[in-house]
Amino acid sequence: MKKIFAILSVAAILSVSCTKEFVTPSHNSSEPLDEYFNTEARMFESLVAAYDPLQWFDYFYQYDALHLVSDIMGDDINCGGSNEGDQPVLVKTHFFQLTPTDQPNTIWTIAYSGINRANTLIQYVDGVEGLAKATRDQWVAEALVLRSYYYNILWKFWGNIPYYEENLKTPYFVDQLDHDTVYSNVIATLEEAIDMNSLPMKAAVGQEGRVTMAMAYMLFTEMVMYQNDQARYQKALDYMKRIIDSNQYSLVDDFASIWTESGEWGPESIWEINYLSEGGVRAWDAPIATGGNVFSILTGIPGAKAGSGFADGWGFGGVNESAYKMYDDTDIRRDGGILDWTGNRDNYSPRWEDTGYFLLKYIARESGNHGYKGADTMNYGNNIRVYRFSEALLNAAELAVLLGQDGSAWLKRVRERAKCQDTGVSRDDIIQERHKEFVGEGKRYWDLVRSGLAESVLKAANHPFRPAGNDWTPSKKYWPIPQSEMDKDDKLTQNNY
Repeated sequence: MKKIFAILSVAAILSVSCTKEFVTPSHNSSEPLDEYFNTEARMFESLVAAYDPLQWFDYFYQYDALHLVSDIMGDDINCGGSNEGDQPVLVKTHFFQLTPTDQPNTIWTIAYSGINRANTLIQYVDGVEGLAKATRDQWVAEALVLRSYYYNILWKFWGNIPYYEENLKTPYFVDQLDHDTVYSNVIATLEEAIDMNSLPMKAAVGQEGRVTMAMAYMLFTEMVMYQNDQARYQKALDYMKRIIDSNQYSLVDDFASIWTESGEWGPESIWEINYLSEGGVRAWDAPIATGGNVFSILTGIPGAKAGSGFADGWGFGGVNESAYKMYDDTDIRRDGGILDWTGNRDNYSPRWEDTGYFLLKYIARESGNHGYKGADTMNYGNNIRVYRFSEALLNAAELAVLLGQDGSAWLKRVRERAKCQDTGVSRDDIIQERHKEFVGEGKRYWDLVRSGLAESVLKAANHPFRPAGNDWTPSKKYWPIPQSEMDKDDKLTQNNY
């Protein structure tokens, strides 16, 4: 039984579920919020609601899975689908052709929904009489970290965004901050949450999916490294050491097992976004209902035959041959994360940008949607692995190099598990190790940008499918602000894309 901290969809204002037990509290939507959130149970609903949008990123009337959208801008993962006209928003992302009207703009909507919900808890929690201080502090810390997570998404994709820490009132406008100021505000929030020292290093059994101190450390370090904030490198390294030295996380010997249902929330998992197939009621007309993900079928093998172990899928997010071939033959991450189907072309139906290589980590497997009640294609139970212990080790190794210290022991642990033959210990070597470790996990593109390699690596000439002239340039770092947002507020400044 998958034990998770799961979230049900919004009904009236909020609803909640834990593990498999669904509880939908009744609520008169006309009741003012400051009168509704006056008990511990109702305040907990508010906390759970702040987690809810995490599950929407794979599909919210648009295929916008964060790791897919990120990776199709990189050099490993293709867009795919039936043809170039299938899901044109993804194609434009893949080809660096986004416009204010053609982009995965539901990411913007989902992230701000999460921010609003986190702010709601922070606003009302101190009005709950009798709430234990330890409980109050943990919930506030969780909300602060969740808000930071949502802002991190907006910051990385759009850079210069409207920013607020208290929910807006009519006319619902707020200043747009530049990307450096957004970073400063969010990193200060994370420092505040961490300094509260109210989060566990690891979630208790049955509470997997809740924010932990280790997750907060990983988010802090991700932002510091993406910003190249040298003043905080040592603090970030210290946070990675705390995770490592806690001995609450460890590498899994069998890399391929990480991605199976039984591998969810294993010793290596620091934070995952939960999905479940059993009882999953998610449907095309109810995309935010509780259940599984649609990403697995999206990246599944088109025309896969029964008995192959894989479900018939839609052929998006295929892997480039260069990614498969960058590994040593002994490296277990190659066949543990990428499926070589090149010898089976007679047994499936290749689609646009097909290479014969598929992302094994999240691929739709036979019975992967077992027990579903909604749409069969929308209820695959694959959790999204956001932070793994191997990333903490590689973060520590890279930060050590940037600080002129020796981080080779952490790097060695990752390589020994992988059974790879690499020996270099420079920053470029560590970036390449991350390349091998995180194929299809939404890390590669951001690593190329922050390390200054994007402009040279992400040239159309280096990619088997990107049209000539569609190169990444520094102006592509931030997406154009969605036109729908520009139309609402004439004070917004459009990004130069």
